[in-house]
Amino acid sequence: MDKIPVAPSLDDLLNEGQQPGQERPVSRRVLFLGIQAVLNAVIIGFIAKLLVALISLITNLAFYGTFSFHESSPAHNTLGLWVLVVPVIGGLIVGVMAKLGSPAIRGHGIPEAMEQVLTNESRIKPIITLLKPLSAAISIGTGGPFGAEGPIISTGGAFGSFAGQIMRISPNERKVMLTAGATAGMSAIFGTPVAAVLLAIELLLFEFSPRSVIPVALACATGAAMHLLLFGTAPVFAMPDIQAPTYGALIWYTGMGAVIGVFSALISKSIYLIEDLFEHLPVHWMWWPAIGAIAIGVTGYFAPYTLGVGYNNISDLLTGSVPLQLVLGLCFLKFISWSVSLGSGTSGGTLAPLLTIGGATGLGLGMLVLYFFPQSGISLPTCALIGMAAMFAGAARALLTSIVFALETTMQSHGLLPLLGACTASYFVSFFMMKGSIMTEKIRRRGISTPDAYEPDMMRTMRVADGMSFTFLTVLPEDNISQVKKRVQAADGPQQPLVVEDSERRFAGIVGLHQLFQAPGEDNIASLVSPQATWVYPESSLDTAVQLMDRHGLEYLPVLQKDNRSRIVGLLTAAQVFAAYNKRRNAAEQHQQAISVKRQRNKLIVSSRKWLGK
Repeated sequence: MDKIPVAPSLDDLLNEGQQPGQERPVSRRVLFLGIQAVLNAVIIGFIAKLLVALISLITNLAFYGTFSFHESSPAHNTLGLWVLVVPVIGGLIVGVMAKLGSPAIRGHGIPEAMEQVLTNESRIKPIITLLKPLSAAISIGTGGPFGAEGPIISTGGAFGSFAGQIMRISPNERKVMLTAGATAGMSAIFGTPVAAVLLAIELLLFEFSPRSVIPVALACATGAAMHLLLFGTAPVFAMPDIQAPTYGALIWYTGMGAVIGVFSALISKSIYLIEDLFEHLPVHWMWWPAIGAIAIGVTGYFAPYTLGVGYNNISDLLTGSVPLQLVLGLCFLKFISWSVSLGSGTSGGTLAPLLTIGGATGLGLGMLVLYFFPQSGISLPTCALIGMAAMFAGAARALLTSIVFALETTMQSHGLLPLLGACTASYFVSFFMMKGSIMTEKIRRRGISTPDAYEPDMMRTMRVADGMSFTFLTVLPEDNISQVKKRVQAADGPQQPLVVEDSERRFAGIVGLHQLFQAPGEDNIASLVSPQATWVYPESSLDTAVQLMDRHGLEYLPVLQKDNRSRIVGLLTAAQVFAAYNKRRNAAEQHQQAISVKRQRNKLIVSSRKWLGK
């Protein structure tokens, strides 16, 4: 019998001609994704510039009645009581856009991107690329207390997802493209490429591997280059140089971080409490942004500096010389306008408001400490710096992102130790006060869990040989089906598919038992055999085998010799994959328990020796 032709397996395609189980982290595929991510980042950089210009245009039209792209703040408006109406009009327009266009434009930006990564194979509707920045520009331009970073992160993610959908790439690669687009947008707005990469790892990728980090890092670097080209080279939040902290000041900064951690948890919970209250309103959600905008108008009337993006407020706080009235206003009034409007489901973000509220909280705590302990050695600008970063670390659970972001936006290297202590303390406190974060609570309530730890994939470290069966029942192509049925019924041991080999022991295919017992008895086995298009090698990773079985809907895979594909050496079934995984996991747990017992025994020995010595 001639050897049945076999098509190239997906295992070969995944490994690109390498030895199975020894996949290179950097391949032509990663290079391809990296180039595409860079091209996307260039386009997203221009979108970021367009968004900022559009916010300025709408701000000038809404508050000053002028058609101008010149950057301006609504804080200096002279509308009087009419300032109550402008945000409501903006909220009404956003509600109509969400109703007629896509409800996906509502919300923070990052949680929506996380949800698409976790539940929808990173697919975002292309229309979001247009509607999200437009709705955000209207919301912010009419006084919404949000920053441009949330909308551009969402827009960049939508653009990356759209690019991934028109390319022939896998869902995992599309996730990389979505993340690269989202973080390129953040880097283009703030010029913070390293913080953007860390944001991807902590909030979007849920993994750390070269195949994902390389394209994202290239996109973030390109986004930062676009920032330098389109926005300038100065730090986003300029502040006076701060001195290296003393050990006593570090203790104070860390304690402030813990207090801010409490505030960050309470703020996050309040956002979703307000969302729950809006859910009970007897009107359609289309009207909610207009209702929430009333809080923007009222607070904006009494405190105009709470309107709009407010990046200048952050810079003022970082000087450490703002009056107490402004500090309290940014702590409480900014929080009220932001939380109510965001809870209403309008198009907005969280980063800039958290930075503002956190900076004001840190500065307020610093003033309080200096009043009672003037010899504490703390610096008010440093207090504002750690405040804004610690608030973000506690609320978003993005520890490394918050530290590096504060460093990159201010260029203050002496702030590293205070930031590390304060942000870690805030993260620690928030971790015990909240199950989720401001980024994950919304999707957690929908039953979607997000990874909270980055552990190595055990399946990638295991080989097919660790789980496959080396014994199997073989039949000849010319065997009669009725006779084979009798052999199977008489055989002892677990029931497995039949391996078909010719007289020279050349592998011909596999026949499932269900297929066998449904076939007419007068035919021979050859009538049931079809060309085998998918297989693995003993050296292939178990993860590769699982991908093959899932993609092709297979219950089993033949395991062929690498140097002689006509020879089968084993079978791999889904049950064997589970058994191998549980065996490795149990072994790891037992090893960990053995280490723990050994440590306890050593402690007892040391203690007993000390006791006997006394």
